[in-house]
Amino acid sequence: MIKHLRPQSVRTRLTLWYVAVLAGALLIYGASTAVLLIFQLRSQLDHRAVEDIETIKGLLSFSPDGKLLFRSNYQDRSYPTKMLDPLMEVLTENGTLLYRNELLGNRSLGGSLQPGEMSGAYLVRSILLSDGMRVRLLSKQYILEGRPTLIRLGFSEESLWQRSREVVIGLLAGLLPVLVFAGLGGYFLARRALGPIERMARRVRDINAERLSARLDVENRHDELGFLASTFNDTLGRLERSFDQLRRFTSDASHELRTPLTAIRSVGEVGLQKAGTAEDYREVIGSMLEESVRLTSLVDSLLTIARADAGQIKPQCTTITVLPFAREVVSLLEVLAEEKGQSLSIDGNDTVQVEADGAILRQVLTNLLDNAIKYSRTGGQIAVRIIVSADDKTVAIEVEDNGPGIPTPHRDKIFDRFYRVDEGRSREAGGNGLGLAIAKWGAEVHGGELELLCPTDSGCVFRLVLPKAGAINGRDPSVATTYA
Repeated sequence: MIKHLRPQSVRTRLTLWYVAVLAGALLIYGASTAVLLIFQLRSQLDHRAVEDIETIKGLLSFSPDGKLLFRSNYQDRSYPTKMLDPLMEVLTENGTLLYRNELLGNRSLGGSLQPGEMSGAYLVRSILLSDGMRVRLLSKQYILEGRPTLIRLGFSEESLWQRSREVVIGLLAGLLPVLVFAGLGGYFLARRALGPIERMARRVRDINAERLSARLDVENRHDELGFLASTFNDTLGRLERSFDQLRRFTSDASHELRTPLTAIRSVGEVGLQKAGTAEDYREVIGSMLEESVRLTSLVDSLLTIARADAGQIKPQCTTITVLPFAREVVSLLEVLAEEKGQSLSIDGNDTVQVEADGAILRQVLTNLLDNAIKYSRTGGQIAVRIIVSADDKTVAIEVEDNGPGIPTPHRDKIFDRFYRVDEGRSREAGGNGLGLAIAKWGAEVHGGELELLCPTDSGCVFRLVLPKAGAINGRDPSVATTYA
């Protein structure tokens, strides 16, 4: 029920909150003002009561028979009672009533003696008389002609409370028009403040997958709304790049899948259209199997990429001694290198260890070595080096080939999916453009990175940097790392 009563518009909610806070502040201000006024009036009343009681004390005397008398000028009001006529009574030290003025009548001004009244100090307090009148009472003991005497002087507080009520009523009377004016002003300000957000919302609502290049207008980059619009634009930019990458990935994947499928179909159709010997059919089947192997490799790579993007691959890290592990991977690919007359060499510290997932690290190294073997010239050399950083926190595995190199414009995109450099990176060489992308993911999932170095016009160095076992996982990218 409460949810249905809640205003749906943010503008209305802000206005109501603003009016409610203002009303609360004004009420607190009014109450504080009334309380402060009462204290100030009481303070003035107490000060004048002290003056009056001192004056009255000088007008009192005792007759020879012990009767309390007033001097003649008492009736002339020569003492400075400037606010109200006082209520007065005089008592002995035992509490016996000596005098009670006509204004007080038969009412008691404070009743029996209170603790502290006969101490000789001023005692000020507020009391209620028997008829409900609020009275500010001042009492003090004096020694009159050798007799301890208590004088009580009271002033009605009704005028104080009346003035306080008048102040409160005046504030409350002005509260409603002030709140109405404040509400209208708050609604106008909220509308002005939320106007840019409404325009952003309408603009964003018109943006779809075909119009991701559209951007929001940034009226002021230095305020919160400008920051929000800039953030939306950055998000749209990332979405646009993601959609472009997805389209490109889908297009490239379709093309890559269609190529071996087309080859298998073509080879099979040719084999069926002509009669041949068993050797001819064996050759056709062999060609189809080669394309099937290529297709299987591509599908496996696509599945790996998809599972990595979905976060389904969680590395199971163990401590790995890098050099023996790298030698094992090298031994698996030596046959491919021997077919091209290439030599594989590996060196480094045989005690260096990293925390890594063995299956993922093996795939990363396999992809790097396979890439080096494919694109190095016949009879070339491929070197694998294990290097520990100077700060002893990271380990670099470098794979250096002597291929044609990678031109500068292509180096930033070499790790993109399905990306190939025209020279030396063709499909005929067996690549599908996913090996380096998977290798880079494998480096990053371990908190490391994969770098490309091309020191000369020919040959490239792929450097896989991983945290050393026992070191702090990851490193500050702003700090340069040097290797011994």
